[in-house]
Amino acid sequence: MAIDSSAIIAHTARVHPEAVIGPRTRIGEFCIIEQDVVIGADCLFEPYCFVKRWTTLGDGNEISAGTALGTDPLDKNFTGERSYLRIGHRNKIREHYTISRGTKPESVTTLGDDNYIMTSGHIAHNCTIGNNTVIASCSLVAGYVEVEDQAFISGGVGIHQFSKIGRLAMVAGSTRVNLDLPPFFMYAGLYAEAKGLNVVGLRRAGFAASQVAKIKSAYRVLYRSGLKLEEALTKIETELPDENTLHLVRFIRSSQRGICRE
Repeated sequence: MAIDSSAIIAHTARVHPEAVIGPRTRIGEFCIIEQDVVIGADCLFEPYCFVKRWTTLGDGNEISAGTALGTDPLDKNFTGERSYLRIGHRNKIREHYTISRGTKPESVTTLGDDNYIMTSGHIAHNCTIGNNTVIASCSLVAGYVEVEDQAFISGGVGIHQFSKIGRLAMVAGSTRVNLDLPPFFMYAGLYAEAKGLNVVGLRRAGFAASQVAKIKSAYRVLYRSGLKLEEALTKIETELPDENTLHLVRFIRSSQRGICRE
């Protein structure tokens, strides 16, 4: 059994002989770890966690009770072939959460580093979640969704498949997301509507006042200038260029679903 000698496995846990458990990792009571699972160092699994095959976790992850990782996709097209769930380092995933692996053979669901995932929700097949995000309790992330770094998704949010949420976007509780949400802004409403800048998030992320001012100007050009979308993007590129406003422009130009409006 590929279990490091410093790992602690509860007597009631069941770990497959082909699983890999890293140094100082603790597996709690009644956990089940299937074959073809790799778990890094210094992880904690509280009781009743279930890690299905073809799941990989990095170091320092904390997984709370009743969580299931690497579940089969909730997709009628899934036919049972091998696919993957890959989780990075230092994530906290709280109680009763599920994350599925990919639908198509050899496809991947990805969760980056330092994310805080709260209770009783689901991240579906083929999602890509970045780093330092927060996904609050009872939010549901449908298949093929992309969430960029430092986004904040409040409780009870429903995110439609193939939607994208940009960096440092903040989504208010119980909002329905069915279009792409550009970075740096706040969103609320029954269906997501832009409500201005995520000022608190930008400040916490260390943005200078000059950077915030440019993003605010870009918001006004995008939503309040009366320009057509491509005209607004060109104006932002030429008159307000910096790394953040240009990321905003690239995000919008790459949108397949279209962006939400104010």
